[in-house]
Amino acid sequence: MPPSSASTSAAQAKPAGASGGVQSLERAFDLLERMADAGGEVGLSELSASSGLPLPTIHRLMRTLVACGYVRQQPNRRYALGPRLIRLGESASRLLGTWARPFLARLVEETGETANMALLDGDEIVYVAQVPSRHAVRMFTEVGRRVLPHSTGVGKALLANHPPEEVRALLGRTGMPAATEKTITDPEHFLDALADVRRLGYAVDDNEQEIGVRCLAVPVPNSPTSAAISISGPTGRVTEAATDKIIPVLQEVAAELSVALANQTPA
Repeated sequence: MPPSSASTSAAQAKPAGASGGVQSLERAFDLLERMADAGGEVGLSELSASSGLPLPTIHRLMRTLVACGYVRQQPNRRYALGPRLIRLGESASRLLGTWARPFLARLVEETGETANMALLDGDEIVYVAQVPSRHAVRMFTEVGRRVLPHSTGVGKALLANHPPEEVRALLGRTGMPAATEKTITDPEHFLDALADVRRLGYAVDDNEQEIGVRCLAVPVPNSPTSAAISISGPTGRVTEAATDKIIPVLQEVAAELSVALANQTPA
């Protein structure tokens, strides 16, 4: 898998500790990022090759992470991300959702439709924030819900810039069950849809997750974790004509949210 923005930045940054931070902490977090990039499980030699750190240093750091519960050692002697990271991730996701709500509220104000924020968590999409439309129409999405990416606009937006072989591997692991008769269930057709996302700059779920509902989504640029925002509403309101007005608003709000996340302050 390609390195995440966090680990890529770390690799291109000054040597660990050069910024005045604690070198061992910088190295430990870099190793956790690299483990996540590798799918959550790696061997010491792989970490050494990707990080450039000597094996004894990596072994010492991994022993500490294992002792703290952030990494666990498998029976095959490889290392996997540990269960204590789950609590941290859940707390971070809730905070991310809190920061996003003012931006989603603006989307609702300007489009009249339900606004959502979602993350790519492993092979699944998880919704972390939502501001509902004022219209009395209930959507399938709700905070905390997990869905497969192939049938959602946010899923397409989040996967659009992933390498094709990585997307095929994900689809192979999850399968492509049909949520409706409109759901894309063929990997090559899905890759074609991702090419459309790259060309257009936004993703569309047209009755693919729920009949009668259309969703428009864009990624949040430079987000610390893969994130996308979307609006969803009845096909009678989220028309082609409405799309031309909604997409610029979505892209503007995504850019503003990106800046807020980078500054680590709510709007």
